Amino acid sequence: MTPRSDGPEELPIRADDDVVRVRQLVRTYAQQVKLSLVDQTKLVTAASELARNTLVYGGGGFARVEIITADGRTGIRASFHDEGPGIPDLSLALADGWSSGKGMGLGLSGARRLVDEFDLDSEVGRGTVVMVVKWKR
Repeated sequence: MTPRSDGPEELPIRADDDVVRVRQLVRTYAQQVKLSLVDQTKLVTAASELARNTLVYGGGGFARVEIITADGRTGIRASFHDEGPGIPDLSLALADGWSSGKGMGLGLSGARRLVDEFDLDSEVGRGTVVMVVKWKR
């Protein structure tokens, strides 16, 4: 996969294979901006978890991945959008060990620890958007 130079790239998240495609795209972008192998792994891990959440808890949606620059830095921004049920208690959802399903409860909180910037916006009945950024060091 070669990242496009004309802006963000969007991928649908409707099945397990789409989660794999999102992971591959994020890795390709991370390699292009020359993130370290450790930072690539952190970003890809976070993106994989968030894409899976979009599918499982949000009923599907899409991911948007792009290269960004700010204040002389370059990084990758990945956002995950769904129109699912939303998250009724954001504080609880971000707490280590809490899970609304059968998982270990490390998804959102774990993803947040792996990236440099994390933003979660959710409204019950309207869906969820999670945005993460990893900057090149």
